[in-house]
Amino acid sequence: MAAKIAYADVEVGTELPPASFPVDRATLVRYAGASGDFNPIHWNEKFAVEVGLPDVIAHGMFTMAEAIRVVTDWLGDPGAVVEYGVRFTKPVVVPNDDKGAVVEVSGKVAALLDDQRVRVDLTATCAGQKVLGMARAVVQLA
Repeated sequence: MAAKIAYADVEVGTELPPASFPVDRATLVRYAGASGDFNPIHWNEKFAVEVGLPDVIAHGMFTMAEAIRVVTDWLGDPGAVVEYGVRFTKPVVVPNDDKGAVVEVSGKVAALLDDQRVRVDLTATCAGQKVLGMARAVVQLA
């Protein structure tokens, strides 16, 4: 598989289609099972509050994985992601209700690099707060 986006077709400022990713408590339990991260801050409200959190929070790596989906959906090839990193700035608080939380992600091409690569900067927010900082991916284009 190869990226469906051609280097010649992008420029600094090219915006990727944004996406919204709902997360509820059941999602967190499934992610805990898949990742092996059963830290109680991700499923036990009483414990989360006792350690100073406002409520149960999503796994940072889950939030990071959801954010990169904006890039992989745009590229059409997850293997085209060469580098990816973020800083966790705020937790994604997931209330125990019928709505949960929603992580909103947008991205834009921030730099054209050598070898048909570009850097994409991502913005991820939840409830109006930025939850990832310095979210950047370097991707290989066609």
